Amino acid sequence: MNDDHEPAHPIGWMRAILTALIILIVGILVLVYGSNAVLTKIHGKTRSSLVGIVTPLFFVVLFAMAWALRRLQRRKII
Repeated sequence: MNDDHEPAHPIGWMRAILTALIILIVGILVLVYGSNAVLTKIHGKTRSSLVGIVTPLFFVVLFAMAWALRRLQRRKII
């Protein structure tokens, strides 16, 4: 039987909790404060145009973070 997959190496509870906290903090900083930073740089726009700018940016960053987390999982970093 040809098994190319390595056996899973479970991580400890402390590392799992710290990793989850770091991911949560980075996610909040990037998604919430990053969107707010974009809004503070733009002046003279209406509320609806600001929403139109930040909403797609929010979801692009969210999907980019999900993709990056999946890549880290595949490489067994997290």
